[in-house]
Amino acid sequence: MVYRVIGLMSGSSLDGLDIAFVELEETGGNWSFNIKAADCIPYSAEWQKSLKNAVSLNAKDYLLLHCAYGHYTGRIINEFIEKNNLDHQVQIIASHGHTTFHVPGKMTAQLGDGAAIAAETGINVISDLRSVDVAFGGQGAPIVPMGEKLFWPETKSFLNLGGIANISFRLENNLIAYDVCPANRVLNMLAAKEGKEFDEGGKISSSGYIDTALLSQLNSLPYYQQPYPKSLANEFGSETVFSMIEKAGINTKDALRTYTEHIALQISYAVNAQKITDTSVLVTGGGAFNNFLIERINYHLQPFNIHLQIPSPEVIQYKEALVMALLGVLRWREENTILCSVTGASRSSIGGAVWMGQEA
Repeated sequence: MVYRVIGLMSGSSLDGLDIAFVELEETGGNWSFNIKAADCIPYSAEWQKSLKNAVSLNAKDYLLLHCAYGHYTGRIINEFIEKNNLDHQVQIIASHGHTTFHVPGKMTAQLGDGAAIAAETGINVISDLRSVDVAFGGQGAPIVPMGEKLFWPETKSFLNLGGIANISFRLENNLIAYDVCPANRVLNMLAAKEGKEFDEGGKISSSGYIDTALLSQLNSLPYYQQPYPKSLANEFGSETVFSMIEKAGINTKDALRTYTEHIALQISYAVNAQKITDTSVLVTGGGAFNNFLIERINYHLQPFNIHLQIPSPEVIQYKEALVMALLGVLRWREENTILCSVTGASRSSIGGAVWMGQEA
């Protein structure tokens, strides 16, 4: 079976909306993909502000934003379809939405009303991909490991350097994964103080010095001592961690250098905790383009004889949108989308709400 799907991902770094049109093929239980077209649509300053401040809205205004963002997303998809001459080719849209509230084991919320997307595009939509897992007592995150399991069956370890860094390990026949620490969300907030959207290649960070007192404080945060399964809400990075850095009162170069080292160290601690050695780790997410961050991670992984495998730029940037497309297809096929071994739920589940944009 071949499926032609648009996958959507809005990450916690607020850099923009990732869109990927992919062809997915399943043959005898083996899945393959082909990214036919992809783009990242930057958020305007107004949308960045609205998404960032959504958690402070009252219930009515939050739901109005949920609908407005859904209609906005639908219009962006229509423009993407027109630009890439995809009329009548897209069978399903799978939208992750933009995460706002995330309370593992209790509730999770993503902005982007699937009904509004379906109404704007006239295409069937799958959204709300995490809620069923949370209802079964799971973390609701990470959900990308199902894609890692099916698309890269021979790869044993995965690292995603997005707004939050998360890691996956294939242990015998089991897959575990969890959020390691905030990553690009904090790095981008620091780069913004220098008038930059992000620290390109880690150039600013590489010119700074490590503040050992701050590094020690960051590494001592209670989250890092918690066992998996575990996951992070966006505000852990934007509020808890960023506030800690601000209180340190150091210059931006040193703050970036210190936080880059923190990310690299926490990733090495996660690898060491699973006793992983002599292998490669597939790295994706915007942080994979940060040469200095990659250099520091490699340095701390040297004792374990582990090297980072950097895939093609389109896989680095659009892996999550690609996997959302897969999860949408699995939901359409009524197959499991989330692994309980990853999230800690009472069982694996079929996640996602279906919104019919096409007439029966």
